[in-house]
Amino acid sequence: QIRGFAWPAVLVGLVAQSASLGMKDAWGPLKALAAASVINGVGDIFLCSVCGYGIAGAAWATMVSQIVAAFMMMQNLNSRGFRAFSFTIPSTRELLQIFEIAAPVFVTMTSKVAFYALLTYSATSMGAITLAGHQVMVNILCMCTVWGEPLSQTAQSFMPEMIYGANRNLMKARMLLKSLVMIGAIAGLTVGTVGTIVPWLFPSLFTNDLLVVQQMHKVLIPYFTALLVTPSVHSLEGTLLAGRDLRYLSQSMGACFSIGTFLLLLVRDKFSSLTLCWWVLVFFQWSRFGSALQRLVSPTGMLYNKNFNQPEHIKVKAT
Repeated sequence: QIRGFAWPAVLVGLVAQSASLGMKDAWGPLKALAAASVINGVGDIFLCSVCGYGIAGAAWATMVSQIVAAFMMMQNLNSRGFRAFSFTIPSTRELLQIFEIAAPVFVTMTSKVAFYALLTYSATSMGAITLAGHQVMVNILCMCTVWGEPLSQTAQSFMPEMIYGANRNLMKARMLLKSLVMIGAIAGLTVGTVGTIVPWLFPSLFTNDLLVVQQMHKVLIPYFTALLVTPSVHSLEGTLLAGRDLRYLSQSMGACFSIGTFLLLLVRDKFSSLTLCWWVLVFFQWSRFGSALQRLVSPTGMLYNKNFNQPEHIKVKAT
């Protein structure tokens, strides 16, 4: 409940952070998050250990740090000439424009979150030991997938001017995408290798229960296979977001989610195997990769068709 007081600041901070990153300014958000981390850490120690407020103290420290981070991000936008602290009510046209962008992105994000939730739900039905092993591996997976996010943000920051800007250059956009995918492949191999070796050779960092360790080791191969392609998926989907190919992105994600859900339920009911559930995750990740890659290399896609998403071309298609 205490942390709930900070939600308006969290949402405003996310918008300010995205605006700064979209303008290729990563230092402003980095400084704000670094300051918030320090405030949160010091606040946790003081309120929990010194004052003895326990979990409420941790909540107060987090709330204050989030408010400070939002204020610093807005102040960073102010320093760049934007009136971040002004309050205006968007018009109906602006709301419609926001909805056209936000709705497909919402479907995309919801599909990803729902699939991972369903994966955990499937593991839950297989017993406490199986769930414990799954939770360890899925948390390591989530930590490792963060390494692909900068590739998505790079695509969203640099691609729009190459695809839609006054000096648009689709050749440069294709070269940038090629570089991002190659970096993603290297990052996936590196992070996947390190992220697999740690739970394989050092499972005692997470648990001393041999039965839980056994469940962790059962999913190492599908875990590595899913992690291998994840950074490249971020770069491809970031490019689709930058090119405003939102309808295709949401539709493909919805299709991957629907098929993945069917396979997960089938595996849970017929085989009750955690390993097979993780192979469904592999299918989900590689399907996203194949779908996005096929769209971007298509001759009619945004990186090859100069008329893609142009107003005149859309009017002709509608007619």
